[in-house]
Amino acid sequence: MKAVIVLLVPLLLPLASPNFELNKYLGKWYEIEKLPASFEKGKCIEANYALRPDNTVQVANVQTYKGKSSKAEGTAITQDPREPAKLGVSFSYFSPYAPYWVLSTDYNSTALVYSCTDVLRLFHVDYAWILSRSRILPAEAIYHAKENFSRNNIDVSKMFPTDQQGCDSAL
Repeated sequence: MKAVIVLLVPLLLPLASPNFELNKYLGKWYEIEKLPASFEKGKCIEANYALRPDNTVQVANVQTYKGKSSKAEGTAITQDPREPAKLGVSFSYFSPYAPYWVLSTDYNSTALVYSCTDVLRLFHVDYAWILSRSRILPAEAIYHAKENFSRNNIDVSKMFPTDQQGCDSAL
């Protein structure tokens, strides 16, 4: 981790997709590549987003780690209707909503998601995911996704692929 001045975070806020349509984004997404995340160490990582009657989004993340499947369920909300691509996600009633910004998506094949958090106002941690509607994304699409992140000043040098081999859909 590296120390970063907290004032830099607002500079990233305009990055989210300006014409985002949540209903088109709902459904199943597979993790293709990501920046390291301590809460995701497994393989066959996928997420399913479903609209609830109260207009919140049910988030169901599944991964296989050491041969066992685990599921994390949470809630996503649109925090500001004027910026629908800037969602907040929480996996516990006791934790605040963390940023979940959809930077870019075509809704049918690829989505680029970014999040960040400050740890005790001392360290800044970035998260970024390349998601796909299928378990495999062509290398050219991954390259262009990383270019997009880089254009938005998101360091992709530590991104690594998620193992999606030998997976059965768990959701």
